Order: sequence, then structure tokens, then C-alpha cells
Amino acid sequence: MQISDLPYPDPGVPDARSGPRFLLWLGRGQLGGQLKSLCWGMLHFGGVAGLPYAVGLGVDAVVDREPNRLLLVGGLLVLIGVAISVGDAMLHRTAVTNWITAAARVQQLLARKTAELGSALTRRVAAGEVVAVSTGDVEKIGWFVEAVSRFLAAVFAIVLVCVGLVFYAPDLGVVVAVGVPVIALAALPLLPRATRRADVQREKAGRATELASDTVAGLRVLRGIGGEELFLGRYREASQEVRKAAVRSARMWALISAIQVALPGLLLITVVWYGASLALDGRIAVGELVAAFSAVATLLYPLRHFEEIAMAYSFSRPSAQRAARVLSLTRTDPAERSAPAEPVGEPAAGGDLYDPRTGLLAPAGRFTAVVCGDPDLAGRLAERLGGHPMDEQGGDRDGDGDGDGAAGREAQDAPSVLLGGVALDELELDTARRLVLVQDKDPVLLSGTLRELFDVPASGSVDSAAALAAAQCGDVLDALLQSAPDGVDDPMDARITERGRSLSGGQRQRLALARSLVTDPEVLVLDEPTSAVDSHTEARIADGIAALRAGRTTVVLASSPLLLDRADRVVLIDGGTVAAVGTHRELLHREPRYRAVVTRETDEEQRLAGLGMTELEEALTEIEESA
Repeated sequence: MQISDLPYPDPGVPDARSGPRFLLWLGRGQLGGQLKSLCWGMLHFGGVAGLPYAVGLGVDAVVDREPNRLLLVGGLLVLIGVAISVGDAMLHRTAVTNWITAAARVQQLLARKTAELGSALTRRVAAGEVVAVSTGDVEKIGWFVEAVSRFLAAVFAIVLVCVGLVFYAPDLGVVVAVGVPVIALAALPLLPRATRRADVQREKAGRATELASDTVAGLRVLRGIGGEELFLGRYREASQEVRKAAVRSARMWALISAIQVALPGLLLITVVWYGASLALDGRIAVGELVAAFSAVATLLYPLRHFEEIAMAYSFSRPSAQRAARVLSLTRTDPAERSAPAEPVGEPAAGGDLYDPRTGLLAPAGRFTAVVCGDPDLAGRLAERLGGHPMDEQGGDRDGDGDGDGAAGREAQDAPSVLLGGVALDELELDTARRLVLVQDKDPVLLSGTLRELFDVPASGSVDSAAALAAAQCGDVLDALLQSAPDGVDDPMDARITERGRSLSGGQRQRLALARSLVTDPEVLVLDEPTSAVDSHTEARIADGIAALRAGRTTVVLASSPLLLDRADRVVLIDGGTVAAVGTHRELLHREPRYRAVVTRETDEEQRLAGLGMTELEEALTEIEESA
């Protein structure tokens, strides 16, 4: 594949069982490019290997005073020069192509996995690690994949030089043939230590990247509480740890480089000393001595590739391991859930949404509100309703696929959410997302125009104007139009900055809600969609959602009475299971746990609310006496 052909139509299914297996899979996927690079490398290094012998023949021709032979040697040198130049240029071209295509394949795989998992990805893998994998790690992986063909070409040149010297000048050729393998393998005992130090450096760099990513994401909050210096100090410490680890790693690689320079130098001195004594004794010709000297000096170039391939593997192995860890994540745990015997059909329209784990039932075509005392539980439940059962409490947050403890194993064993009797995690991903849309409590707005923001897959039944009106975005449109450059008369053509940073939290939240309403899925799950707006706006948004989603299944996880009062039915989740079902007003009167969450009553207030007048007077007297 050429660079102009990128991106891949299909990057394939990677072998993500381990880092080395992933590297091997990438290499096999680029056999054509690797063979091209190897052939051009053999031409280039073959010319480099043949140069010393041509020089030796030229010296012999001069010594023997044979101008015709010298002319032939001159022509041979021209051919060798062309081979070296053309081979070098094409080797560089193919090597860069292999590097870029390997990196692009990994980036496509990561992008596909990110789209598949959605917000569940950052629940299993730290955001900083995802950033590190998709930026620096892909380059290191591409480096190793590309370096393999150049390394094999260098090995070919070394073998060619050694074999040639054995036949051309046997006395010196044996010395070189014995010394070169020793030089090539001399640094091998140091590689495990160098690899460990490189791993430590990568680990510390990943932590620093994660810290930087989290700090930037929360910069506005940090400024509000005056915590910039605290986090800057933490990042400064993390950065210094990375610097120290990098220095320790560099020292080991410097030692390896020194060995790769010192030992060939010693071999060169040995060849010159021994060759000179052989020439004085008349056992070899001067041309043979020059050829042997030139051959050993030339070997310094291909021998460098031994060091490079070691460094490339050392740096790319942990990078490939991190990439494989991300790519091995799935919507469900394959070890716990076997594939269905026959293809799963799409659920019939108008089916109920049911979660066997919590017992939550959202009837088709109804507006169901869910109240959870734990905001984290609400977020995990929203993800689960979207077909991500691994994201339950204690789930597989480290991305190793085994869950984290007993709670994680319990989450993995939990059956999938059912829509119309069909398990969501057994549906094709595109089908599941078309049927069920989950908007979490921190939705992201991408930069671009408002029209581009609403250019999302949708049923076509709800236009952007109706969705914006239901989400009460009138003031947002006015603000975008005022900040737009001259000549922009339609707010839909106004631009939104990155992540909507120019808007307030409530404005971003309402735009995200309008975007979700435009899609008009069969089931819409909203997690705290009005947490950043005032009560008057919240009441109007509740009415807008109820009106616009009439006849469609809507699940809202919230604790606001204004939203709960508009719902057809309200479900209380307590202890991870359904504790009560009814309307908002019914649950307020008969369910103390519900009232505690919605009205924020304390235990003492709940006890007093259940007392009669006589008991209430006695309780107040006790409180006054105790005070």
C-alpha cells in the first residue's frame, strides 16, 4: 500500500494477545512493503559491501600497472555508486512508507475501538494512556515494523562482506569472520537492562501525560479554586521523574553505542596490524590489505543496524503492549458470554427496555425517570442501558479484561440489558446504537458550525429547530450569533469553539440535549440532562422532552423534582436494585428513601415527618433539653 492509498478500507482484526504478537501481526500485514524495502536495502548494502573489493582491485591494478584493468575497475565503481545511490533513495522511500502505513493502521484500529466503546473506554483505561498510545506509541510501533527490513538487509551485507573476504583474502577474512559476530552480539547481555530502563521511562512518561491531560481538562475548575500551583508542582515532580528515568536509559544506550564503536575500532586495528605483517611477509598483496581495511571500515555502517533494531524493539514493545491492551477491550467479556447459535435479529419496534441486573423496566413509548442515590451508580447504569455491561461497579477499569475483584466478576456475569426481549450486547454495534442512544452527564461538543453539530445519524422525524426549542436553546442561538463574524445571519452557521469552551456549562448541556433529541432513537437515555440549568429553564426542558418524545421510550436518570414530576413513571434504585415504582407524587408520600434522595431530607427530618403532633412535641422537647 502507498501513502496516498491511506486510510485502509479495513485495518483488519489485530492479534492483541500481547505486544510481540501485535507487532508480528502488523509485520505480516505489510509483507509486500517489507519485501520491497528488503530488496532495495539489499541493493544498497550490496553496493556498500562490494565497494571495498572494487577498491582493492583498483589498487592491485595500479601496482601491477594494468591500465585496462584499472578502467574496468573504474566502470565497476560507477555501477556500485549507482547501486548505492538508487538503493539508498528507494530504501528510504519504502522504509518511510512502511513506517507511516504501520502507524496509520494502528491509529485506525484505535479510532475504531474508541468509536466502538465510546465513553466506556475511559472507564477501563486512563485518558492519558489513550492519548499516549494514539500519539507517541504509534510512531514507535511503526519504527520497529519499518526497521526490520533494513536490519535484514544489513545482515545480508555483513554476511556478504565476511564471506567475500574469506575467499578474497583468506588469512584476513577468517579474522573478520570471527570478529564481526562477536561485535554484533557483544551488546546482547546489556539489552535486558536497557529494555527495563526504557520501560520505566515509558511508564513514568505515561503517568506524566495522564496528569497533564487531567490537569488541562480541569483547568477551569483549578483556576476557580486556586489549585493551579498545586497541580503544576505535581506535574513538575512527574516531569523530573521522567527526566531522571530518561537519563538512566540514555546512559545504558550510550554504553551500547560505545561498544558498537569501540569493538569495530579494535577489529580495524587488529586487521591493519595483522594485514601489514602479512603484506611485509609477501603473503598478501597490497590490494588485499586495502580491501580488508575498507571492508572492516564499511562494516561500521551495517553494524549500527543491530543497535537500532534493539532500540526499536525495546521502545516499541511496551508501546505495542499498551496498544494491544486497548485493542483487546470488547463491549462484553468473550470468556463469560458465548456467541449465539444463530444470528440475532433486530428487536421489534416498540419493545420494552429491561435490565435483569437491577430489575429496571422502561415500558415502550413511556417517559421513565430513574432515581439513584449514588451519582456514580447512575452513570454506570446509563452505560449499561446502552449495551456496556462491563462498566458496572468494580468492572474492568484497568483494561486487562479480567474485572477488578469480586464486584468486577459479578458485573461480568450479569446478563445483558434486553430491548424487546433481545440482548443489546448480542446485536451489531451499529444496530444497538441506532436503537439506543445514551447521553452521559458530561457530553462533548466538537468544534465546527452548529449545523455540523447536528449533522448526526437521525431518523429524520425531528428537525433541529424542534430539538433546539425543546431544549430551550434560544439564548444559546443568540449568544452564538452575537459572537459570530460579520456576514453570518443564521445561527446554524455560527461556529462552536473546541469542546464548546466559549459557552457556559448550561448552554453546552442544552446543545448536547438538542443534538440527542435530533437523532430520535427508539430509546433515549439521558443522565442528568439539566444539572447545569436553572429551575425555570429545567421545567420548560422537562415539558419539551415529554412533548417531543411522546410515543418514544425515554429514560432520564435524575433527582430533580421538576423532571421527575413530568415522568409517566418513576423508578427508585437502592442498593443496586429496584426498590420502588410509581409516580413522583406517590413516591414522595409513601417512600422515605425516595423522599430522602429527592428532597435531601436528613434522617432526623424523616423521623420527625413520620410522627404525630403529640410525638412531635415530645421529640422537640427532647431536642431542646439535649441542646
